[in-house]
Amino acid sequence: MKLRRLIDGLWISLFWGAGLLILIILVSILGYLLYKGGPALSFEFITGSPSGFPLGTEGGVYPAIKGTSCLVLIAILSSALPGFLTAIYLAEYAGQSKLKELFSITVQCMAGVPSIVTGLFAYALFVVHFGFGISLMAGGLALGIMIFPVIVVTSRDALLAVNNQFRTVGTSLGVSRWYILRRVIIPQAMPGILSGLLLAMGYAAGATAPIMVTAAVVSVGSTTSLFDPVMALPYHLYILFSHQISLENAYGTALLLVLILLAINVAAMWIRSLKGKGA
Repeated sequence: MKLRRLIDGLWISLFWGAGLLILIILVSILGYLLYKGGPALSFEFITGSPSGFPLGTEGGVYPAIKGTSCLVLIAILSSALPGFLTAIYLAEYAGQSKLKELFSITVQCMAGVPSIVTGLFAYALFVVHFGFGISLMAGGLALGIMIFPVIVVTSRDALLAVNNQFRTVGTSLGVSRWYILRRVIIPQAMPGILSGLLLAMGYAAGATAPIMVTAAVVSVGSTTSLFDPVMALPYHLYILFSHQISLENAYGTALLLVLILLAINVAAMWIRSLKGKGA
């Protein structure tokens, strides 16, 4: 009995240690970025444009914030509806068919494709074949392809998490499957679906590889067209750091990007918690 308790205690300690390790890593990253990038983060840094020679040694990152926001907006607009409809099919209509298995495997494979490969595919399709050029539209669509499996999986899981008794009772009363889905299942699953969309937006906001070959440039003036190139926070950070232009501004950009991603994730968790409160 003592040996069993000892083994249980060791396993519990191991699990706690694993969770604590993740927390320590996150706090360490935040602490380091605050230490290195905190002095650069200011109102002028957020609202200003990069300047100096080489470009980026002075000024701010406002064009990159604007470009990242536009890229994420196009990505979510282009992938949310197809992803949501695919999730409805997989959760509600596919049953145990082979087509469901094929779709599920396809989505899993898409999720495992390296982001740079997605970027190269988007470059060949949107930049070259469709003639969009290095542009906001091409980059947004590339990010849309990248986050599509995230939206499918999170929306599907949110739909499947709804109590199956709603479906059983509705069917026994002769209510159509579409009516049950529209009036009961989707409203119940909505917090999880919205939470998944926010997580997908965070994933898109932090991606660098797909936009390197489809949308992002070192510097650009005011973007007024969907077919103009844009600046983006992850790519701006990459340029500042890889070319050793300004490590202080690089750390400031990294801190700002992490804070944005944290805010998106906190919002996603808050929306998901609404389900537990019966919202």
